[in-house]
This record gives sequence, C-alpha cells and structure tokens, in this order.
Amino acid sequence: MPELTKETVTEALSKVLDPEIKKDLVTLNMVRDIEVTGDKVKLTLVLTTTACPLKSQIQDDVTNACKSVGAKEVDMTTTAEVPQGRGLPEKKSIKGIKNIIAVASGKGGVGKSTTATNLAIALAQTGAAVGLMDSDVYGPSIPLMLGVHDRVRAAENGNMIPHEKHGIKMISIGFMLDEEKPVIWRGPMVMQLVTQFLMKVEWGELDYLVIDLPPGTGDAQLTLAQSVPVSGAVIVTTPQDVALIDARRAIRMFQEVGVPIAGVIENMSYFSCPHCNEKTNIFSHGGGEDTAKKYDVEFLGEIPLDIRIRECGDAGEPIVSAEPDSVHAKSFLSVAEKVAARISVIALTAPPAPEPENVVASGVQISQ
Repeated sequence: MPELTKETVTEALSKVLDPEIKKDLVTLNMVRDIEVTGDKVKLTLVLTTTACPLKSQIQDDVTNACKSVGAKEVDMTTTAEVPQGRGLPEKKSIKGIKNIIAVASGKGGVGKSTTATNLAIALAQTGAAVGLMDSDVYGPSIPLMLGVHDRVRAAENGNMIPHEKHGIKMISIGFMLDEEKPVIWRGPMVMQLVTQFLMKVEWGELDYLVIDLPPGTGDAQLTLAQSVPVSGAVIVTTPQDVALIDARRAIRMFQEVGVPIAGVIENMSYFSCPHCNEKTNIFSHGGGEDTAKKYDVEFLGEIPLDIRIRECGDAGEPIVSAEPDSVHAKSFLSVAEKVAARISVIALTAPPAPEPENVVASGVQISQ
C-alpha cells in the first residue's frame, strides 16, 4: 500500500462520486482542507445543500475512500454551501440570491400557496437562508398563512423591507392592501409588481427565494421567466385528472421559456385516518408521479390531505412550524430535501438554457 499522504487521499477521493450530481467530490470542490498526520486524515466535507438527503451515504463513501489508502482514523467536519444557480447573460441576477424556486400550478385550489409556505419554512429549518415572495396578486394568502398583517416599511434607498417570521423573509401585496380590498389590475401592472418584488426588496443574502406564483400560465409566470434566471420550477398538483391536465400545461410552459423543472409534488395525495391509520385516496392517487414520469422530471413526493394542515395555515402557524414532529410536517420536510437536492443538481450540471425564440399566448405567437 502506498504511503498515506495528502496526494494519495486526494486521489482516492477523486474516485468518489456525488450520488446525484454524478461528478467526483474533488472536481466539485466538496472535500477541502485535507490534512494527514501519521495514519489520521482530517478534512472538511462541503455538501451542496443544507438539506442533503444523502448526507450519510456521502460521509460513509469519504471515510471508506480514506481508509482504502491506509487511514486508520478520519476526522471529518461536515458543512454545506448552496451553489449559485445557473447564470444567464440575458437575464439579470438578483444580488445576494443564489437560487430562485418558482412554485406553480396549472389551476387554483390545489394547495400551491400552502405548499410554497411550508416548503420555504422547511428549507429554513435545515439551516438555509430563505425568502418567500407572494406573487399571487389576485389571491395573496401568504399574510394569513404566516400570521403577518403589518404594512411594509421602506428602507432609506426606497426599497421595501420584507417581514420576517418562522425563520424566513417574506413579501406580499397583501401587506400593502386592506384585507378585503380586491386587486383589479390589468397584466402590465401585475408584471410591474412582480419586477418590483424581485428587484426592489431588501432580500439580503439568500440561499433560496421561493416564489408563490398565481395559478395558470399568465403574466406573472412570463415576467419571472424572462426577467431573472430561475433555478427551477416546482409544479404542485392534486391526483385529479382536471388538475393533472393543467399541471402538464404548466410543465410545458416552463419548458418552452427555458426554465428547468425541479419536479412535481402531489398534494392532497391521500387521507390517513387518525384512528386506524387506513389510507383513503379521496382524489384518486398516483397521477402526480405518472405525470413526472411522462415528462421525464423528478417526482418530489406526496403531501397528505389533513385538516391540521388547513387549521394551522388559517391560524398563521404553518404545520412545519406548529407541529414539526407530525407526519404531515415530515412529508413537507422530505419534499424540501428533494427540492434542495434537485436545485443543486441543476445548478452544477444543467447547461444554460437557450433564449426561446417566441412565446405562445392565447394561440398567438408574440416575438420577444
């Protein structure tokens, strides 16, 4: 066996692949500060997400690689750095924000805002810096679900200061209007508001900015896709055929405008009886996973149908904050881990998307 040195350890680690990114840890700069003293190796393992679902596997692979070249002891410090999302020259990045995650649905009523809210908080619970932007202009529900109703304040430079609660920063038009006042705006005003929320909010340094989009494939979605580099879109659906049809339209829309699909979430997937634990498929089951397979995208998981998710949201205490040890909170955390992993994979492997030549709106092709 060759002498144990920093070089032999580095060579051994260059053969260890990240299970999802499919590149070796040395190339990805995931192993750093390697020190060899006698038969002891000391190093730092830098994961690509604070919510890495394969953390234990990667740690074991690193330990085994070091021991394969003669190490008797491996002193490993594990940390995480979320990679910067893909840069696109034609789109303006937001200073301090590494990744933008668009949460979308083809139709209303599928629990998109509830999913976006719990997803953002779950990501923050893993240690990430997270913001939540409510761009559902006509139905802003984030203030209610987060229990925040104060007006937005302005910084000295005129930018908006986001509210903070549940470990995340947040902005919503609901913070600027009376609760029962309707938003009666045409498309250009919606597009202007989305742009202001992106560029004129003091977000600071964020690993993820989660954006709750309005349902459908309209102005807000197009403005977002054309303005900033979106790291990935998360599509929320229920198992119903009517929801799945619209979810597929949302997938196709993001694909046409060059936004990668992080995956599909099936919300209201089943009801689990609190007394006997029997599962009942209220709205059918499995349609979200089938849709993901059809379009060759990741299936991110199932969220059950349960009254506690609704009650906690109505009370301003989302389930992942109010009942973090519940089955429902853990389902959101599992989804959040998969979302974070997919965003890292996209950032480190996906080539920049080409600028689409045109966008189809209402059956009419509009040149950009």
